[in-house]
Amino acid sequence: MKKIKIGILAIILAGSTLTIQSCFNLDEEVFSEVTEASFIPTDKDVAALMASAYSPLTFILNWQGYFDVQEEPGDNIITPTRPNGWDDGGTYRRMHQHQWTDQQWQPWNVYLTAYEGINNANRVLDQVKDGSLPVGDLYDATVAELRAIRAFWYAMLLDTHGNVPIVTAFTDEIPTQATRQEVYDFVTSELEEVLNELSDLTDATTYGRMNKWAAYMTLARVYLNAKVYTGTAQWEKALNCCNAIINSGKFSLSADFSDNFKMALDYTNKEVIFAVPYDNILAGSAQHMKWYPPVSRFVFQSKFQCWGGSCANPQFINSYQPGDKRLEKTWLMGPQYDPSGKLIWTCRNYLPSLTCYKDGVNYTSIDYGYRVYKWEFDNTTSYYWGNDFAFFRYAETLLTKAECLLRLNRNGDEAAALVSQVRARVFDNPAEAAVTEADLRADSKIKYGTLDWDNNIANPGDQTPVEFGGLYDELGWEFACEAQRRTQMIRFGTFSSKNWFNHTAVTDGHTKIFPIPLEVIQANPNLKQNPGY
Repeated sequence: MKKIKIGILAIILAGSTLTIQSCFNLDEEVFSEVTEASFIPTDKDVAALMASAYSPLTFILNWQGYFDVQEEPGDNIITPTRPNGWDDGGTYRRMHQHQWTDQQWQPWNVYLTAYEGINNANRVLDQVKDGSLPVGDLYDATVAELRAIRAFWYAMLLDTHGNVPIVTAFTDEIPTQATRQEVYDFVTSELEEVLNELSDLTDATTYGRMNKWAAYMTLARVYLNAKVYTGTAQWEKALNCCNAIINSGKFSLSADFSDNFKMALDYTNKEVIFAVPYDNILAGSAQHMKWYPPVSRFVFQSKFQCWGGSCANPQFINSYQPGDKRLEKTWLMGPQYDPSGKLIWTCRNYLPSLTCYKDGVNYTSIDYGYRVYKWEFDNTTSYYWGNDFAFFRYAETLLTKAECLLRLNRNGDEAAALVSQVRARVFDNPAEAAVTEADLRADSKIKYGTLDWDNNIANPGDQTPVEFGGLYDELGWEFACEAQRRTQMIRFGTFSSKNWFNHTAVTDGHTKIFPIPLEVIQANPNLKQNPGY
């Protein structure tokens, strides 16, 4: 079996077929019901019980999902007006310019989807604890995993919305609001407490599930951003989590960077620590519809027509080091031909503006901007893709350790070696792949500032060097389009200080967290809106 699709698992308790030996035998044992006493759950049964706590994660690569929340406000993804529309009521302009409201679709979806996962986890937890869902000897492991996936959802909310209610039971009670510090304390304590009860297996049975290593990686990311969340840095704790993963010996980098984005991604890829499984029929992703123009079907010979959509910020593209294969393995570039050799369209590293209007004239074009091309294109499906999403990769573990060492001012040579190890697979020349501590501490290669119609710097804005800018760039290139850029920029101080493309910095910092959705505020008198909204 390729993998377990957690989002689409179901329990089937079928009645047994009776073999009737005599119509008049009144001593027949009845097998048409499975009672609590006779039900002995297997690992697959328990996985199915927990499926509803995981299945909402498919929103990550779906419409107005987590990808948009993490990438649209950042410096590498832009969704401009196109010949077929894409203004969409200004939603993408607001995301790019950090002018979103408490009714903005993308943050609204993250909030509600996270609580869907949390509520589902709480419902199953309550049933397991009161015995109405008997799990026998798997009780401790089941409770630990449900607490872990619930903490994962809260880690997402901690990063995006900050001050949210902590709900630990499936109840009708109106929840009260917790501070960001309290949410941070809850996430870290929950994960630390369940670590030893979680499975340490990395096989088909734990693929797409919160095992010990996924929990360690969730903690590592939370501790890495602790200074943002609480004002107190926790580099040492993040480092310890990374060391636990590294020292386990269970993970390694894929030989080819692109192996992490194949349609056939599964547990045999030892770079994947935690993946969100998709299925192109029952639980697919649709983000690709936002990446490619309608005519792309002639190039890829697909059965569906895309609508795109999104493209790369030219400033980000121009920052790549010559020879770095991540450029061509992440972005669709240049002329695009159909199988007969006919030119269909050209991906140009140029985008005039968000609206592509000048002096009342519409200059929109499908040619503008390099397109996302990180995931293997599935031209066999009629709409949805089934490519799994590697939420945590071992490359992040290594680069997180490197960042912690730099910020602790400890063993810069080891930090450089870790980064060089990640880079080695994307450079033909080993000398070009190697970096030094000085390289990692240098300023970013991204030329910040708003761009004019010709993509020249119009308003430079804050030109203060980015601390650890070399590592900052490395994170951008390695994890481009993997729903991480917003968090990276906030941690490195660029999110509220730098100008890019048509974005002018919102320097008061209130956009570092999103507003609580208006509908939620109206429904719950215990909630207060986040500052600045």
